[in-house]
Amino acid sequence: MVFSSLPFLLLFLLVVLLVSHILPFKFRNFFLLLANLVFYAYGEPVYVLIMIGSILVNYFGGVLIEKQPTRTRKRVVLILGIVIDLAALGVFKYAGLFVGTLKQIPAFSGLPDVSIALPIGISFYTFQAVSYLIDVYWDDCEASHSLVNFACYISLFPQLIAGPIVRYKDVNDQLISRHETPTLFNSGVRLFMVGMAKKVLLANQFGMLWDTMSADPVAAGMLGAWAGACAYTLQIYFDFAGYSDMARGLGRMLGFEFCINFDYPYISKSVTEFWRRWHISLSTWFRDYVYIPLGGNRCGKIRQCVNILIVWALTGLWHGANWTFIAWGLWFFVLLIGEKFLWGKALSRLPSLLQHVYAMLLVILSWVLFRADDIGAALCYMAAMFGRAPALCDSRAVYYALEFWPELLLCCIAALPVKNLLETALEKRNSKLSRGLLIVGPKLASLALLALSYCRLVTGSFNPFIYFRF
Repeated sequence: MVFSSLPFLLLFLLVVLLVSHILPFKFRNFFLLLANLVFYAYGEPVYVLIMIGSILVNYFGGVLIEKQPTRTRKRVVLILGIVIDLAALGVFKYAGLFVGTLKQIPAFSGLPDVSIALPIGISFYTFQAVSYLIDVYWDDCEASHSLVNFACYISLFPQLIAGPIVRYKDVNDQLISRHETPTLFNSGVRLFMVGMAKKVLLANQFGMLWDTMSADPVAAGMLGAWAGACAYTLQIYFDFAGYSDMARGLGRMLGFEFCINFDYPYISKSVTEFWRRWHISLSTWFRDYVYIPLGGNRCGKIRQCVNILIVWALTGLWHGANWTFIAWGLWFFVLLIGEKFLWGKALSRLPSLLQHVYAMLLVILSWVLFRADDIGAALCYMAAMFGRAPALCDSRAVYYALEFWPELLLCCIAALPVKNLLETALEKRNSKLSRGLLIVGPKLASLALLALSYCRLVTGSFNPFIYFRF
């Protein structure tokens, strides 16, 4: 079940919000847990057992870590819990890649193919479970002694499928006592509407453009290949950022406050800045639980490079069981090392526009590699972008340029902090009209986006969700 589907919007969400706000607070987490399990079991009821298994393992793992009298024993329980978590993730997500790679060796060529369906959201809730065990071990949070509360944390449907990755210590107090105010609820509704508009009105449209151009990038011409790459760049941002906004909005409706996951990443002037703004919860997870424990910046340059290599190889692997994702992670490793030790200072002295062009060019190329089925296909597409195509463009590129210009204009507005600039300008004017616009404007805009999104959902059938793959 996806947030931008009519069954979720017209049935599931309405029932959950209504019942949750009617029930006394002491029963709300239990009801929310049931709703989480129903949400996750929709379409794949078998895999809810894997989630329940993860809940039980990590709940009792946290309790056992807390009860151990020595650090050594705590560490043993911690390692065992992490191994179980990562083993489950490895079997379901990476078994196919492992066996497929072994089959390239003649001695193992007879191995049967392995194809295991990927449980939705397993990468996200596994990382949440691992962070919980580590935080308990580090004494950064107390172990949960309420199975219902902990199960609710692991299975929270707003951020279960695509994040943000939420740490237990950040929501523990909210699980025990939430302040559900009309102001918080209203802001959640508006944030959800904005997120749905990003997904339905923008991401879906550019997804169709990418599918068309990527089918035959050489025939599309050089400009057509660039149009397709830019389309996917917009699709993945508005798909993922839109889903994150919807998750945060749903959280507010239920009394939870989740961390911001995107901070206008496409205004970045370097790759380093881009990764401070893109998928923030994942970046900070790897920083806190992998990079810093490995030594971080507290060691020599060679060791720093090794630490960064490990982080980015794992980041790529986290995204999917394909060598393209590992190559994508190594691509960013090379760029980040380069900015850190080689050309970062020279880059900072360039005009802002050139810095931005540099960052976006490298990010666009990275998304081509990220989306490709294999490295060969990625290289073929990039070759078309840089002149391998027989023509500059074909008629399709011209047609789609004319067809998608309204969405492109909306993307430019949505990808830039235009809203923040307008709000700041109106606040500075401090007139009766400006104060009225600050109050009424967001509400009217949200309603308009909601109406347009519903119309698109009812009339359209193209509604993919990219991060279901992860």
